[in-house]
Parts: sequence; structure tokens; C-alpha cells
Amino acid sequence: MSNLYSLNYYIPELIIICSILLVIVLDVIPSLSRYTFYIALSSIVLAGGVLWNNYGVTDSLFMGMISIDPFSHFFKFIFLLTTFSIILVSRYEKLLDRTYAAEYNAMLLIVLLGLFLMASSTNLIMIYLSIELVSIPSYILAGMLKTDKESNEASLKYVIFGSFASGLMLFGLSILYGITGTTDIMGMNTALTGLEYPLTIYLPIILLLVGFGYKISMVPFHFWTPDVYEGAPTPITAFLSVAPKAAGIAILIRIFYTMFTQDGSVSQTLPLAEINWPAIIAVGSAITMTLGNVLAVQQQDVKRMLAYSSISHVGFMLMAFAILGPEAVRAVMLYLFIYLFMNLSAFYMTIYASNNFNAHHVEDWKGIGKKNPVLAAFMTLSLLSLTGLPPTAGFVGKFYVFAELFKHQQFYWLAIVAILNSVISLYYYFSIVKSMYLVESEDVDEVVEAHPVIKWSIIIFSAQNILFFLYWEPLFGLIEKSISLWGG
Repeated sequence: MSNLYSLNYYIPELIIICSILLVIVLDVIPSLSRYTFYIALSSIVLAGGVLWNNYGVTDSLFMGMISIDPFSHFFKFIFLLTTFSIILVSRYEKLLDRTYAAEYNAMLLIVLLGLFLMASSTNLIMIYLSIELVSIPSYILAGMLKTDKESNEASLKYVIFGSFASGLMLFGLSILYGITGTTDIMGMNTALTGLEYPLTIYLPIILLLVGFGYKISMVPFHFWTPDVYEGAPTPITAFLSVAPKAAGIAILIRIFYTMFTQDGSVSQTLPLAEINWPAIIAVGSAITMTLGNVLAVQQQDVKRMLAYSSISHVGFMLMAFAILGPEAVRAVMLYLFIYLFMNLSAFYMTIYASNNFNAHHVEDWKGIGKKNPVLAAFMTLSLLSLTGLPPTAGFVGKFYVFAELFKHQQFYWLAIVAILNSVISLYYYFSIVKSMYLVESEDVDEVVEAHPVIKWSIIIFSAQNILFFLYWEPLFGLIEKSISLWGG
């Protein structure tokens, strides 16, 4: 499709671009700077409306650089919902400096634009540029607390690890270009079909996993995650734990299913040229979930604990990714969507605890069950869902992931590892519950209310853990439609 005609389907991205420029310009005018918050939120809502109107359209834009299809639309809705809630909650996070609110919102919108491009990219050049568009503003956001040494350290470590992973990924992309002679991932699939020596493709696959594994915190590319999550402002930690991970999963699925399967289709169930990349993913899944959970048990800092928890959940998502086929992709997307709600609600509760009790460690949460029974109950619900226990949506997500392993009769050992890891996670999640309800507080047990925005964000996001347990069929149907109409 020509560049000019492509703009008809590029309107959501154009709305985000215009809002970025408008936020930056209005911030220069003191009398108008207070409106930047509302412009950021309004642009996200408007982009979401246009995106919903375009849902079902499948086409290639800008001469094959990006593709719009329901698969990318599904992930874009995740990005919009996450970014909207983070911008909204960040306004009431006490540690953030209101002086830099406009720059903060502009950076989040720039990351949002990069996430959109990551979900749609079908060309190696655009893939690399979109990842960098997400990474560079994220480095700045991690260090937004300028006077906090931990925040500065988080930003520096994020830059160092990000640059290293980006360089290795770029090296892998250059090898793929050298082997195939094209930067289009569908054209690469055609070129790789006649590859004389399939073993040569393993090196670029490993290098690609370095870059994408870094974005999703896959072991052994996870080292940045605990330090960055602990030092960054809590809303940014919540954002990094969901949106970039979702984009990384999206680009992994699109590249591996388009480039390294027999006919370059999600419906194909055979790896290309006997390249057994699913086995690599399966091993990575087992190591990721095990290391994440084992190290989480040793943590007392809640944000650091949730960082290792997010690593373990990536391992569970990769379980299904190791099984080729549309049902496996469906299981990954379902798990990811459910993970959005249970993880964000836990982080928003962490913001409440930090704002009102200066609580950063598990022991600091003592007595919160009495100081705010409603929010403590919803936090418990989110932790139950993160563990994967019924009656929560987390159970539904894990059920479909396990079902794929047993249905395809592959990687039974991985299922055993996952079950053991679920038991381990129960210990550290419920250490928070124990502190909230079973450890007596020295303070007077008066009810301490949260700001209404934070309170209702916790309640609404946490309540989805019950809703999607009881009524997940519409979500399931939307995901199946997104896969069946995938243009990749």
C-alpha cells in the first residue's frame, strides 16, 4: 500500500504523535501546562475509539514496513489500557515531582507509539527502530526521581543492559539479512525454506532471543529487572511490568511464526527446516519461571518481589509459546490479558501502601487488613490470581497454558516444573497476605482511605480476576478472531 493511502489506517498512531507534540508545546506555556494531563488521557481514548472502528481490517502499510491486523489491534488495546491507567494513577503518586508531569506524560506517549509499532512491524528495520523508540524514553522514565539514588541507579543499569541487548539483537538481524538478502520477515521465510545448512540459523535465533528476551525479562536476560523495578517510580515499574512485556510477546509471536514455520503462518505446526526452536523456548521457559520464583522467595522488598514474580509469569507464557499452533498463541494472549489486570492491581496497591504507610517491605504491610479491609481484600484476590488458584482468572489463564502441553502431548517435564513453581509462588505471595492480616500493627487500627482514583483503580482491576473466571467466553472469542484474521 502506498504511503499516502496508508495514512487512512494509521490514524491512531497519528493521534498519539499529535498529542505528544501538543503536550510538549503546551508545557512551555505556563497558563496552559495544566491541560497536558487531560490531553494525554483524551488522546488515548480517541486513539482507542479509532482503533476499535478499524478492528477487523488486515493490510500492509507503508510498502510492507508494518502490518495492521486484529492480532496487532489486540495488543494495542492492552497498550492503551495500561498507559491510560498509569497516567491517571501517576497523578496521585506522592513521590513523583509534579514539576515534570508534562515531560512524564509525553515520554509515556512516546513509549506508547513505539509499542504500537512493535506490535505491527513486519520489517527488520522497523522492528529495530520500534524497539529503540520504546527503550530510550523508558530509560528516562526509570530515572524520573532525580534526587533518588536508587532511581538514578535503575536508569543507568537499564541503559547499560538495554544497549548491550540491543547491540546483540542488531547483530542477529544483520546475520539474517546476510543469509536471506531481505529485511521483510515474510520474504525471509521464503528464503529460509531453501536453506542448505539449517544449523546456521541457530546463532541469529539466539541473538534475537537476547533482544526480545531482554524486553520480556526472560532468563538469562533478566538481570536488569529487579534493580530497575525497585528503583524506578512505582507507576513506571507497573508500566514496565506489563506494556513492554506484551509488545515483546507480540513481536516474538509475529517473527517466529512468520519467519520460522513451514508456510509462514500461525496455522502451521511444523518448524522451518527442522530448526527446533520450540525446544529452546521450552528450556528457557523452565529456567525463567524457576529462577524467578526461587529468587522471589528470598525478597522482602515488595517491588523487588513483584519484579521476580513478573519474570516467573513470563516463563508461564513461554510454556504455551513452545507449542506451535493457533491454540497455543490463543493461550499466550489470554494469559497475557489476564496478567495485565492482576499485576497492575497489585502494583496500584503497592502505591497505596507507599503513599499512606511508607511501606516498601513485606513487614511494613502489617495491619493493612484492618486499616483498609476493602483494599486488602482486593489485594488478596490479586495475589490469589497471580498464584493461579481458583476462583480467579489466573487459574483460567494457567489452565489453558497447561491444556496446550497435554493436548499436544509435548514437554510433559515442563508441566511438572510449572506445577512445582506454582506451589513455590504460593509461599511468597501469601507472605504479603500474612503480613496484612496476621501480624499485629503497633499503630492504631484506624481506616486509612486511599485517593479515590487509586482506590477504584485497585478495585476495578482486581475485580476482573473474578469476572474473567466466571465470564471469559467473549474475551476468548475476541482472541480467536484476532488470530484467525491475522495477516502475518
